[in-house]
Formats: sequence, structure tokens, C-alpha cells
Amino acid sequence: MTESLDKKNNAEGSFREVFIEEGFYVLKIQNEGVKTRKITRHIDSSYIQFHFCLKGNAKFIFNEGRYALDVTEENSLLLYNTQLDLPLNMELGGNSWMVSIVMTIHKFHSLFSKEADYIPFLSVDNRDKKYYSQEAVSPAIAVILSQLMNYNLHPSVKSLYIKGKIYELLSLYFNRSEELDVEQCPFLVDEENIKRIRQAKEIMISRMAEPPTLTELSEEIRLPIKKLKEGFKQVYGDSVFSFLFDYKMDYARKMLETNKYNVNEVGLKIGYSTASHFITAFKKKYGTTPKKYLMSLAN
Repeated sequence: MTESLDKKNNAEGSFREVFIEEGFYVLKIQNEGVKTRKITRHIDSSYIQFHFCLKGNAKFIFNEGRYALDVTEENSLLLYNTQLDLPLNMELGGNSWMVSIVMTIHKFHSLFSKEADYIPFLSVDNRDKKYYSQEAVSPAIAVILSQLMNYNLHPSVKSLYIKGKIYELLSLYFNRSEELDVEQCPFLVDEENIKRIRQAKEIMISRMAEPPTLTELSEEIRLPIKKLKEGFKQVYGDSVFSFLFDYKMDYARKMLETNKYNVNEVGLKIGYSTASHFITAFKKKYGTTPKKYLMSLAN
């Protein structure tokens, strides 16, 4: 495998390739300039690719420019085709960051047990076919991506740290609840129900500092509480308030990373009346305090 971009950092950004083990690489690509940068790298058909856009946007170009896929901020792209090479041919927008995992399909299959049949391309029928998927990046995965982009470790443990984080990331990426199977859930077949559940999510997000109770929410979207709770879990994989908690913590993390707000201001923004309550909640979610989290990024 070869790549055509200079690995050295420059004023406009950087391309860093971290070798984990044979057949397993991580690419960390940053474009700090305003102009779009073209990035190319040979990747043959024996590899599976995961691309995560932390910020900004990117365009992946295929078939000599005849086909393209856009990947925007906090979204991902999974690619593999056992019959055809899929070289990296990407246009990375200005002020954009990308983390890519490149792993042999053989290595990837070895990570999963025989019980992973719910992953479509791990099935016997599909393992020799092409596959691609675009997914939103969850708050938990966003934290791991930030850790992969920002760490200060001794060279002797860097590879081990990144390998552990990649395994953690893939575990979360492929964590699919059986409750999310639309075909097994008649409730999700009704588009009106889906519309109301999505409305419920938007209401909770827009009023996260003072969210309505479940009773108030069910009345507003005109859906019984039982169906609201069951439908929300089926669509978003979590309860209403657990989802809101994760969203608030992710929103707070992003506010802190801008360095424009102090801890108290961030806590108030997402509905915590005191800084101590916010710090406790943040530590529950991320295992560290807001201050220590920012210090780790600074390092």
C-alpha cells in the first residue's frame, strides 16, 4: 500500500499514518486551510475501510470521477468490495478532520464471534460482495475520535493505545440492538408513528435545558406514553431521557472544546443549575471532569 500525500505536517494540515500491525492502519488527516485538499492513497480489494469525519466535510470519488459520496461532519462511511480495488480518492474540505481505519477483511472478520450474524456483510452469503454504509457518528464514538486525534503518549505505547481505541470504536459502531429491527416491529412500519417519535426527539433537543415530562411530551406529539417509550427505544436505541442525557453531554463537550465558555456557562446552557451538578454528570458520562478533559486535549 502506498500513499501520494507527504506525511509531514505543514501550515495547512497534516496526513499521519499509524501502523498498528500487518494489515491494519489508521489514517489521521487534517486540513486546516480554507481550500479543499485532494488526498489519494492506494487501497486494494483485500481491505475494508471506515472513514469518520470529525468536522467539516469530504467527498469520496470513485470510478475516475463518475461517482461520488459526500461525508459531512459527524458522519461516517464504510466501504469494501472484494471484487474491485477501492483506492482512497478524497477531496477534504477546508477546516476538516478525518480519521480512517484501514484493515484487511480477513483481520476484520477475525474480530467477531459467530454470533455477529446481524452485521449484514459478515454473513456467508454477503462476504464476497461489495458493501457500503453511511452512518451518523454517535456521541460515544465522537469522544473516541477526539481522543484519537489528540493524545500525548510515549512512542512505545502509542500503537497499543490506538489499537485499543479502534477496537472500542468498532465495538460501538457495530453494537446493534435486536429492538432496532424494523421488520420485526409493526410499530415502525407506520410512518406517522415514526414522524411523531422524531418530533419527540426534536422537542427534547430544542428544550434540553428545560425538557418536558414524558406525560407532557406524549400529549404534545399525540402519542400514548407507552407507545412513546417503546417507539423511542426502537428508533433511537435508548430511552427518552437517557438519549437526552447523552445528547446534552455531547453538546457540552463540544462547547467546552471551543474554549469560549467556562464550566458554569456550559452547565447552565444544558440545564444544570450548579457547576457541581454538571461536573458530576459529565464525569458519569466520560469518566473525567470537564477541566481534566480539556487538559488532555491541550496536551
